[in-house]
Amino acid sequence: MALCLGQVFSKDKTFRPRKKFEPGTQRFELYKKAQASLKSGLDLRKVVQLPEGENINDWIAVHVVDFFNRINLIYGTVSEFCTERTCPIMSGGLRYEYRWQDGNLYKKPTKLPALMYMNLLMDWIETLINNEDIFPTRVGVPFPKNFQQVCKKILSRLFRVFVHVYIHHFDSICNMGAEAHINTCYKHYYYFITEFSLIEHSELEPLKAMTERICT
Repeated sequence: MALCLGQVFSKDKTFRPRKKFEPGTQRFELYKKAQASLKSGLDLRKVVQLPEGENINDWIAVHVVDFFNRINLIYGTVSEFCTERTCPIMSGGLRYEYRWQDGNLYKKPTKLPALMYMNLLMDWIETLINNEDIFPTRVGVPFPKNFQQVCKKILSRLFRVFVHVYIHHFDSICNMGAEAHINTCYKHYYYFITEFSLIEHSELEPLKAMTERICT
């Protein structure tokens, strides 16, 4: 019998602590609006559309943080199966290999085990979304000019988590009874990035067949 989603995707299994929005802020209200739409059963294509009168950067910020939390939880669920032995390279099958570069400790693209790559990725994203100069939370503080470029980079790298999980750990997801949940999360993510053209189409190629199956 499949486990219920509450058992599979529990807070104890999150790969990183959840990033929360401060109650009473515009970002928090947008987050609540987005969550209410998700739970209402509306078409996900409509759920991701920018609400009338809202700022697009606020809307993107809310979703980047939400996807970070959700994808964190998904990877945390399979991380016990993602070891240096099972996944010595961060990849998506034989055709796609992802190397880590952050301009700091890793100045050149570096081949790493998937688990180490994920650790570095989540640390990198967490640092960015906690940076007030990039993700401002105070009223009246503008977003930086390169905000959407930063978000594109974050979302592009989060896509690689989906690639790795779908291609290398999907059996584990199915055994937990969580296939429907990860598919819904991916559809939400996919409709959002395509609605606002946040990822180059060529980068989505590794999951083309999966996307056609669950998003069309």
